[in-house]
Amino acid sequence: MKKMKLTITGVLVLLGMFMQSCTKDFTDINTNPNETPIATASSLMAPALVNTLTANMLRNRNFNNELMQVTVDISDADGKVFRYDFRATWADYSYNAWYTELTNFKDMEKVARDPKNLNRSYVGIALICQSWIYSLLTDTYGDVPYFKSNLARDSGIFEPPFDAQKDIYMDIFKKLDTANTYLKTGTGINSNNDPVFNGDVTKWRRFGNSLYLRLLMRISGKAEVSDEVIAKFKEIAVTKKADYPLMTTPEESAVLRWTGTGPFVSPFMSVREQDFRAPGIGAFFIGNLVTWNDPRIDVPTWGNNSVNRWRIAAYQGGYTGVPSGYVSGQAPVKQSYFYSQTNSTLFNLQTDAMTGIMMNSGEVNFILAEAVIKGWITGDAALYYKNGIEQSIQLWLPKWVDQVDDYIDKADIHWDEAAPLEDKMERLHLQKYYCLFMTDMQQWIEYRRTGHPVIPKGAGLRNNGVMPARMTYPVYVQSTNPTNYKIAVARQGADVISTEVWWQKP
Repeated sequence: MKKMKLTITGVLVLLGMFMQSCTKDFTDINTNPNETPIATASSLMAPALVNTLTANMLRNRNFNNELMQVTVDISDADGKVFRYDFRATWADYSYNAWYTELTNFKDMEKVARDPKNLNRSYVGIALICQSWIYSLLTDTYGDVPYFKSNLARDSGIFEPPFDAQKDIYMDIFKKLDTANTYLKTGTGINSNNDPVFNGDVTKWRRFGNSLYLRLLMRISGKAEVSDEVIAKFKEIAVTKKADYPLMTTPEESAVLRWTGTGPFVSPFMSVREQDFRAPGIGAFFIGNLVTWNDPRIDVPTWGNNSVNRWRIAAYQGGYTGVPSGYVSGQAPVKQSYFYSQTNSTLFNLQTDAMTGIMMNSGEVNFILAEAVIKGWITGDAALYYKNGIEQSIQLWLPKWVDQVDDYIDKADIHWDEAAPLEDKMERLHLQKYYCLFMTDMQQWIEYRRTGHPVIPKGAGLRNNGVMPARMTYPVYVQSTNPTNYKIAVARQGADVISTEVWWQKP
């Protein structure tokens, strides 16, 4: 691996030298006058979104879901994620995919900024998507290349420095502010190349500002920035809310709809059906849903759909999960699992159009509820909590309307305004856990931030039974960018899964 990566780097350097030596005549001769030499912002957008969501969904399924007890791998082998024991090679896929698509979104921004064909809407969307991906990178790995990343082609920077997470976050906030301004006055975009909002620039603006709230909340526990963060949060949510529109309905959620046509085919379709059904449903995940008689697994009870949306297979007449973190050699019998049938007309996660989730409106409500109970903003935490539950369900079951009060009552999950803060946080984040189902690494990241919801710990866990705090850097980074890798490790801490990232540390 080391030799191969070094060879690739050498080829890139040589290629860069060759390209710089080309003459203007060579460029003129080899330019096709009948084709645009630079891709349009519109043409770059959809492939980059599809590729990013593909990476997110696959890692959500086999990494996030295993850590957060949505599913449990029925295996006694070593290196299993659900035991907090995973190999360093797990780091490569997301790291590579996210940086690749950052190049495309940066190209999209560059093209859209061309004075001859300026399009402020595409600039704004490109900035939002870069912010989204960079936040995933830094929340997953910690300090990562940011300010000088993705510049090998244009600037010959093959070994970019790793930037401190605090600095990354502060610049992301600048990007999101700029995007909000640009989209306020932006022009329309090509709906055919927008699989998320079908060309609705206003909804992109709502997504960018909602993402802003997510990231402000994420670093709010750091004393060195908390005052600044809370002030900005209040500005977006209260004092200048008209200038920062947010997602307010499930229809405004940022979801790439998989149509099944052309490039918009769910990445789950590439997974063999028997492999998709292989993991058992975690006892924690399914247990709460059964107790609550949740419509996402038992729609017929609620009388408005013929099948459940998540298509969890029953076991011996009921929904039963398996415990996570079991000791090697004591593998349980798989019981309920996510049903899969690619040629079926029934809803199931492998073919469902709604699995490409970037962020949904239910999450925004839970973020606002947390801000209220922490005293940052005024408002009705109980109402935000109820709306979060309702919209989380409606994302999957649009016809489920005017039933949330009955659901909360029967499930006995009422909001208790008199409860201590930690009890409120547990109740809120248990519902948010289900709201974040299928949303990249967000369940894992939020658990690292808050410690909620409390999940059971099996006797077979590694890493001293502590939830992994990060992914390690890809092994090849140590050989292709050794100097900056060492600087990052010296600043952040050992390159191991137990080293906390900046916003996790006291």
